[in-house]
Amino acid sequence: MDTIFKALSDKNRRKILNILKEKDMTVGEIAKHFKITGASLSHHLDILKRTRLIVSERQGQFIRYSLNTSVFEETMKGIINLFNKK
Repeated sequence: MDTIFKALSDKNRRKILNILKEKDMTVGEIAKHFKITGASLSHHLDILKRTRLIVSERQGQFIRYSLNTSVFEETMKGIINLFNKK
């Protein structure tokens, strides 16, 4: 859970998640919402993928990114359990 919180601590990664909340997108579509380099965007996407907050799927020559809602559900259950133990 610590890695998820660390991933969420960055405003660019939170913005990516917020954008993907609307619909699945390619990296080019996501990039239109940022003024950062492609390398920086790829770095943020990689962190989000490693924490399983997003998933990617190849569609032809493009890779489409989407939210992994099951990880959000697991995280919320973990947070609720932490508070219920007190």
